Amino acid sequence: MIDYPAARAVAMIVQTGSFEKAARALNITPSAVSQRVKLLEERLGTVLIERGTPCTATEKGAWLCRHVEHVGMLEKGLMEHLPGLADTASPQRVTLNIATNADSLGTWFLPAISEFARNTGYLLNIALDDEDHTADWLRRGRVLAAVTTLPTPVQGCQTTALGRLRYHATASPDFVARHFPHGVTREAMSQAPAITFNHKDTLQQDWIRQVLGGTVDHPTHWLPSTQGFVAASLAGMGWALNPAPLVRDHLSAGRLVELVPGACLDRALYWQVNRLAARDLAPLTKSIIATARRHLE
Repeated sequence: MIDYPAARAVAMIVQTGSFEKAARALNITPSAVSQRVKLLEERLGTVLIERGTPCTATEKGAWLCRHVEHVGMLEKGLMEHLPGLADTASPQRVTLNIATNADSLGTWFLPAISEFARNTGYLLNIALDDEDHTADWLRRGRVLAAVTTLPTPVQGCQTTALGRLRYHATASPDFVARHFPHGVTREAMSQAPAITFNHKDTLQQDWIRQVLGGTVDHPTHWLPSTQGFVAASLAGMGWALNPAPLVRDHLSAGRLVELVPGACLDRALYWQVNRLAARDLAPLTKSIIATARRHLE
């Protein structure tokens, strides 16, 4: 049998980042939290919490946290139908872990999850990663659902196509005049600084391959911010692949221009959700799909 007080202690440590904050949330002492976790780790023969600042879950700890999420969703649904079973104290709110990419969060994703949070009372913990890597969060059991570029369902998940997020290779008119006076050539591209989100970001090289037929080594600035990409492009700092919804008005006004007019890059996105949580997350899935289809290609 699962020791649910200990499992909830593990989940709360991961959620809050420390034993002390978990103790306050659970209304027990830090030593009680520590004892619960210690006994559970000894019983299972594995470490569940990586002690640090913040504390994080190990792989086995993450699976336990997802189980606590499932139980929390089941209990929430039960209390809605049988409110007399609820404790007189304020019920502990359930936090759901979801992964998405920064560009989706910065364009269409937030309105969808906000509607779900308002209507259900769930709390959300949003993990950000490159869209080609969010599926790994599902595989490792660290999230219940994710926006990903993977069309094939992760084991234990179901998937729904959302549409395509369109990107434009953009820069300021002055930047283009200085670095591409004779158009986008391999030589010019090798000298013009780009803007890259992080080392997982392949959008710039994908666009270069699409336009020039191969990769080109080029200088780059590193800037992990979707909105920062647009601001840096406007400031003439470099060229970047920017989501269409964020640069549409700038392109129309001439504040930004496309490096190659009409040469867009599309990223197909999919919503993957753990099958065990699919029923409880159905309102979220409905909101995600409806919002995505209003904003994506």
